[in-house]
Amino acid sequence: MKTEKIYSAGIDIGTSTTKMVVSSFLLKNVAGVTHVPRIEIIEKTVLHQSPIIKTPFINKEIIDMEKIEQFIFQQYQLAQISPADISTGAIIITGESATKENASEVVHAISDTAGHFLVATAGPDLEGIIAAKGAGTLQQSKNTAKIIANIDIGGGTANIAVMQFGEVIGTCTLHVGGRLIEFHNGIIQSISPPIIKLMEKWSNPLNVGDSAEDIRVTQIIQELVEIVAKTLSGQLTDEQHPLLLGHLPTWDKPVEAVVFSGGVAACIYENECTNRQYDDIGEKLAKNLLQHERLQSFLWLKPEETARATVTGAGTQTTEISGATIQVDAEVLPLKNVPVFDCHMDTNSKEFDYAVKTAIERADALFSMQENRSPFALYFSQLPYLSFQDVRVLCEAILKHLATRSSKEIPIIIVIQSDYAKVIGQTIQAINRTVPIICIDQIKVETGDYIDIGEVLPSGVVPVVVKTLAFHSK
Repeated sequence: MKTEKIYSAGIDIGTSTTKMVVSSFLLKNVAGVTHVPRIEIIEKTVLHQSPIIKTPFINKEIIDMEKIEQFIFQQYQLAQISPADISTGAIIITGESATKENASEVVHAISDTAGHFLVATAGPDLEGIIAAKGAGTLQQSKNTAKIIANIDIGGGTANIAVMQFGEVIGTCTLHVGGRLIEFHNGIIQSISPPIIKLMEKWSNPLNVGDSAEDIRVTQIIQELVEIVAKTLSGQLTDEQHPLLLGHLPTWDKPVEAVVFSGGVAACIYENECTNRQYDDIGEKLAKNLLQHERLQSFLWLKPEETARATVTGAGTQTTEISGATIQVDAEVLPLKNVPVFDCHMDTNSKEFDYAVKTAIERADALFSMQENRSPFALYFSQLPYLSFQDVRVLCEAILKHLATRSSKEIPIIIVIQSDYAKVIGQTIQAINRTVPIICIDQIKVETGDYIDIGEVLPSGVVPVVVKTLAFHSK
């Protein structure tokens, strides 16, 4: 095969800013002539980076969807790409924007009109991981073998992802950001709810209308920096802490190095914060992070991207490519937000029927709401060597427990780490022609991951986005 080009877009709608990138990926068969084809992304090129605009709101609770759509289509024109050309990528609504009334509606409306996006929204854990990829931190952890924390600080939140050897080993999100207190003409104009909650224990809390130079503003900034230091040092144990968003840190190894990304990081690494036109605590937050004694004990590494880390990650780092030897019913694609359940095989006994039956029952219990069964993907991570007879027995077991409930809405979805997808998919179809089947391989996932599967590309592969929302240490 010659190379094949596909286009990807990343859009990040954050608390303070919105930005977009358009990229191209070159796909190529990297296997030898006599080998099973192996299609890989051999090159990623950012074709267009939008300006960073202030996120448009109709009022405090409602995002201005029309203005965001205008901005996106304007960027496509500048990139000289049509939305129909986009076959993968991500729209991410991040920070406090994700809590707005119409957040979900905005993301889904855009993903329906602005290209074939796979990831349509992301929880804070996934945001942190995408930012760490976009900032180059995941790659740095591969290169250095150090345990590195990427702290992506935007307007409303700090998303932390900790990685080692190129794998994420934990996440945590804090209400720490540049726009938690905003000013106008030297006066406090707004204080966000997490800060109000933090000040409940104060005898004399800050109020709207107080001076921007009030000493209590500095105290708040010091508290924000202190919680970042505590979290990175493994000392945050209070589940009820007003600045914790969601779960406590999930990594269990000591962090050795730190990388900051996000809008606030632009002030950390670029000594002068000249291009910031926002009237908020972002600059002072950056200065305090730089000067904090406990944070100085970590090794500080530089990111490849600061303010654009999340959008670069969303546009260039979210997509994987399936194996070329796959079997898919093209009519049921694309599929979004499919949960994964790992079907453990005992490699010696080959008790396929029992293993498949048990996995399906457990997956149903985990993912189905009341009587409404949801589609899920069965993942076979460690298949033993299979003879043709073994393949048939395994496929019969899959059909026995899944065929009666399958439909165009609920296809049978099988993900395999090794190269068995084609033979398993074709065998299932030979036994039962009517069931819609998606059988893909060369993708590594685990129970609790979610996957998006895009439409079939000319080379016969499909783009896959793996969304790991929860982590446990390996």
